[in-house]
Amino acid sequence: MRRSLKNIGRLVRIAWILGRYDALFLLKDAKIAPSVTWIAGLAPRRRGLGRQGERLAVALQVLGPSFIKFGQALSTRPDLIGEDVARELTGLQDRLPPFSGKAARRIVESEFGRPLDTLFSEFDIEPVAAASIAQVHLARTVDGDAVAVKILRPGIEDAFTRDLELFYWLAELSERALPAWRRLRPVEIIETFAESAAMEMDLRIEAAAATEIGENFADDPMYCVPRVDWQRTSQRVMTLERVEGVSIDELEKLKEAGHDPREILRIAAGAFFRQVFRDGFFHADLHAGNLLVDTQGRVNALDFGIMGRLDRETRHYLAEMLLGFLTSDYERVAEVHFEAGYVPRHKSKAAFTHAVRSIGEPILGKPLHEISFGQLLGHLLKVTKTFEMETQPQLLLLQKTLLMAEGMCRHLSPEENMWVLARPEIEGWARENLGPEARLRDVVTETMTMLRRLPRMLERAERLLEKLDSDAAPDDAAGPRRNIPLGGVHAALGVIAALLAALLILQLT
Repeated sequence: MRRSLKNIGRLVRIAWILGRYDALFLLKDAKIAPSVTWIAGLAPRRRGLGRQGERLAVALQVLGPSFIKFGQALSTRPDLIGEDVARELTGLQDRLPPFSGKAARRIVESEFGRPLDTLFSEFDIEPVAAASIAQVHLARTVDGDAVAVKILRPGIEDAFTRDLELFYWLAELSERALPAWRRLRPVEIIETFAESAAMEMDLRIEAAAATEIGENFADDPMYCVPRVDWQRTSQRVMTLERVEGVSIDELEKLKEAGHDPREILRIAAGAFFRQVFRDGFFHADLHAGNLLVDTQGRVNALDFGIMGRLDRETRHYLAEMLLGFLTSDYERVAEVHFEAGYVPRHKSKAAFTHAVRSIGEPILGKPLHEISFGQLLGHLLKVTKTFEMETQPQLLLLQKTLLMAEGMCRHLSPEENMWVLARPEIEGWARENLGPEARLRDVVTETMTMLRRLPRMLERAERLLEKLDSDAAPDDAAGPRRNIPLGGVHAALGVIAALLAALLILQLT
């Protein structure tokens, strides 16, 4: 009861701010606290309000850091809020007034337990960027290295904890009020958001992401990731090699510097394809400010707070889906969805194939430079709702990132398609991972993995049977206790092992 009263009080304030910006539609659609929503609807409106999504984006910025991040997470859920609103939230500006330089200095000294001047010979008090969770200061280490220092906002962890409690409460209310929303799993959405926020508020996690993606591209001289200074990195402070360059969307400046936009697009597109399909680990916040082009024409990636992961199986399914669309093999696209378990087996494959065709034909009939795989994936995820497909958070994040990447690339070179420029990468990856040799290699790998596990599985089975035998108490009424002969158990397990091995090896022929 106490929790509900506290959250209702907070909800009144939030609803009032949403009402001022005429952005109450989320609460109305979810049928959450209708009386509170009605009262908030009486709030005096601000002038000059834009479209529905724009109004919501401004209101979320007013509500603070947690709501900005939640709005960015909602931008990946057009199935919940509609495509137009989701598109507006994609551009939600993650900018807030900076906190004081003195507070930044105190945080650094507290984190490392030593005076600032023993870490940095220079430290700019004024930040160069301030976002909802952290801000960035330029500095120079005592060793003379030019660096950028990212520092978490004071009290940000406590603020997120309070807001997350409210978000969970609202998600639970929406599930009770709207049974149809249970398929969309709002509570799990908040859990995913909570995990993402927790990682963003530990800058060691972001530093690890930067290190991982840097290692993945160590052999690529044209796609660069700043080095992490781990000696000056902690939970609340991260120090990176300083990168200077022109934002990838500043077309005129790039041309003035002698760069070819088409070549930059080729580098960026190839790097993004490798992140998604080769590595299964991709930068999921690809706005232009996070990609800088240096004097040598190299693309430098920044800000690794939001990253996406795709397991190997998902990457294969995704690649087969895209190839199916490109070759108009809609039946194969449908089969992939059933094989992956995205669509329940009891649904009609013929009907789903028809729905897939209705998505592919309009998009793939466009001129090549207008084809958007982000849009294609978005339409596909929307249609699958009819076929009871459960939410796939990893694909929703990928769709959002695809749309951001494609939009940025179209700005660079409107007549080019990033996927056409990345075609050599795509074809090479497909040959290596989707052809007959790849399938044979996968079978061999799976077979060897299972054979390696087999002795341990047999040992566990034997221990379990021994335990069952020793724990079996005699029943006087039923007659004497019957012991299970372990020699027979060994023989049976041996036969099972031989059969498993034979079946796996047969897959190779």
